[in-house]
Amino acid sequence: MNGNNLLLDPNIIIYALKGLTDVRPYFDSKPYISKVTEIEILGVKDITKGEILIRETAIEFCTIMPLTNKIKRKVIEIKRRTKIPIPDAIIAATAIEEGFTLVTADKGFKRIQELSLFLIEV
Repeated sequence: MNGNNLLLDPNIIIYALKGLTDVRPYFDSKPYISKVTEIEILGVKDITKGEILIRETAIEFCTIMPLTNKIKRKVIEIKRRTKIPIPDAIIAATAIEEGFTLVTADKGFKRIQELSLFLIEV
């Protein structure tokens, strides 16, 4: 994992694109993101071509973790016991199954007890 055990939530990527310096340290080494984070960052209604290029460049700087069967099984387990949106369950399951700490500003992740979480306030 290149010495980096952090998985970034989409909100951290968005904050970085907005220039918030609070999240800059999370990009000191090549960050990891879930496959669903890539989808969320690029799958925005009415996004401009320029914004797509900026977001694609940011994503290219990241290592994208695939959605494996092991992660899928963890997503199902999380969904059965926690009221959480599927994209968030995929991100959490990726962090859990791959041994990452999730960096996010989303307090909803606190509902997943086995998740190693670094909750930031911006």
